[in-house]
Amino acid sequence: MSDALPSLRARLDRFGVVLSGLCLLHCVAGVFLVGVMGIGGGVLLDPDWHRWGLAFALVIGALTIGIGALRHGRFLPLMIGSTGLALMGGAVAVGHGAEEVVLTVIGVLLVAVAHLINIRTNTCHS
Repeated sequence: MSDALPSLRARLDRFGVVLSGLCLLHCVAGVFLVGVMGIGGGVLLDPDWHRWGLAFALVIGALTIGIGALRHGRFLPLMIGSTGLALMGGAVAVGHGAEEVVLTVIGVLLVAVAHLINIRTNTCHS
């Protein structure tokens, strides 16, 4: 049973990286499809995508990065991930436009980096 929790955290960290990648893909695809081709605005720009994505990112981040930082005592992933999540929250608050894209892309990349650092740190301390 003692191996189950680290394994679950590692899987959730990996899921966090995948979720970050999907968010980045959604953002880039949205800019391209809506801005360049003029299609998909009703679906891709729906604010619910961003609210739900942020909610998932907050839950996964809190479970994996937060618990990982408490376990291994290294707070770098927590600081990077928190900054990324704050930027993603700011992106939801500013609405659609260039600011949203910049905040989202930087935030998502920081969250993914935090998950990757957390995976590496947890692996080294298992």
